[in-house]
Amino acid sequence: MNKIESASVLVVDDDRDIVNAIEKLLSKEGYRIFKAYDGYQALDVLVENDIQLILIDIMMPKLDGLSAMMKIRTTKNIPIIVLSAKSEESDKILGLSMGADDYITKPYNPMELVARVNSNLRRYLSLGAADSPIKNNCITIGGLSLDTQANQLYLDGEPVRLTATEYKITKLLMENAGQIFSAEQIYSNVWNEESYSVENTVMVHIRHIREKIEINPKEPRYLKVVWGIGYKIDKLSG
Repeated sequence: MNKIESASVLVVDDDRDIVNAIEKLLSKEGYRIFKAYDGYQALDVLVENDIQLILIDIMMPKLDGLSAMMKIRTTKNIPIIVLSAKSEESDKILGLSMGADDYITKPYNPMELVARVNSNLRRYLSLGAADSPIKNNCITIGGLSLDTQANQLYLDGEPVRLTATEYKITKLLMENAGQIFSAEQIYSNVWNEESYSVENTVMVHIRHIREKIEINPKEPRYLKVVWGIGYKIDKLSG
């Protein structure tokens, strides 16, 4: 059994039928499933267990999914997939802005859910893979330094806490400094899926990265938008 198949997944939803259905679905894939029915229970499970991915609903009693996600993101960068009946684009953008790596609307397609769980876990667990293309090396651009062995970004010597998705985007742009990537190219490289109408999804993650590495995100020093084309990190900062 490989790392991905033996991964532990936390499913959080106040609808027990949905939790049980997802448990059966993902157990067939070999995942170990933990269950919680509100945000506080989810936080307790995370303290007591080694979890590699979270599927979480937004509308829950006691502590809602967005609030729980904000608390989780203060200490963990594991993939979080929001599973919600809220299907408006603004809801999706809000979820991604609050720290989600992916967003699936209810009613969900079981095969799509499995595919997205697999994709997010591959991306997360491969960050420390032995066959990483860069070893014992740091990429430095101005005050940014990316330790590709430790999978850690530093800004002026201080560690920057990135989610798995944010790390992959930053790594892609820093390894190819000066090259412009469209939103579709970023999505294909980072999510390892074909891209359709992904501009908003990528834009939210770019904004999140900017908020973490730029003194003034509206006047970025590192992560630049090339209007109508895409995004890049310059070889030399201004």
